[in-house]
Amino acid sequence: MRIGYARVSTDDQTLDLQRDALKRAKCRQIYEEHASGKTALRPELEACLKSLRKGDTLVVWRLDRLGRSLGDLIHLTTDLRSRGVNLESLTEKIETGSSAGKLIFQVFASLAEFERNLIRERTLAGLKAARARGRNGGRPRKLRTKDIQVIKALMHAGELPVQDIADRFGVARSTLYRNAAAPESAKVLQTHAIQTAPASEI
Repeated sequence: MRIGYARVSTDDQTLDLQRDALKRAKCRQIYEEHASGKTALRPELEACLKSLRKGDTLVVWRLDRLGRSLGDLIHLTTDLRSRGVNLESLTEKIETGSSAGKLIFQVFASLAEFERNLIRERTLAGLKAARARGRNGGRPRKLRTKDIQVIKALMHAGELPVQDIADRFGVARSTLYRNAAAPESAKVLQTHAIQTAPASEI
């Protein structure tokens, strides 16, 4: 069975052009949708994909009506192929059931992989450059150096429960241990926390 899918981005746009093309392509059923290509929520597309069975062909007027990006399009095409469903684009004249169509999508898949590797390389290069300038990646520290010094003094004094100190600085107890405890004293501070904790916490 040939099943069509048509999409326009806004309610002001018309589906007539796509609908007529899909009818000429002998689609027995056409799913129509008004949704931006950037949104992942496309209920008509989901319904269309669920209706497809092995041996069916999904027909679109143009490839960009289907995938939000090249990577998204490759993922969708791979999923259809694994289910034994073909994809046909009328404008690009691509049909994945043919040898030429399969070759084209293999090239698309290679380009998508190249794009992912390029993004990864740029990200790593950016992190390396930031480290060279003395900046490390990740979230900023919750505690300033001055805060850590005060916390160390309070914890070593043993006059306040660890949870009270954590509440005062607005952090979790684990954050205190991670930032304020030296490696050799971490075990001692953990024991101190158990001793000073209320009976209900132990």
